[in-house]
Amino acid sequence: MVKLHPSILERDGKKAFAVLPYEEFLKIEEELDDLENIKDLRSAKAEEVTAPTASLASVRKELKI
Repeated sequence: MVKLHPSILERDGKKAFAVLPYEEFLKIEEELDDLENIKDLRSAKAEEVTAPTASLASVRKELKI
């Protein structure tokens, strides 16, 4: 988990913006990218759950390795 140290900026007395140190922004961006990759992987895995499979031994036998 990324520890955040935001500076809150106000407009007309209301919270309007959160400013982060650049290093924290980069960490958040990296974690969001990782999360998107995990979602894509889970989706692909779910789509392939009924796909036919072959054991390594059967593939070796077929390829005569």
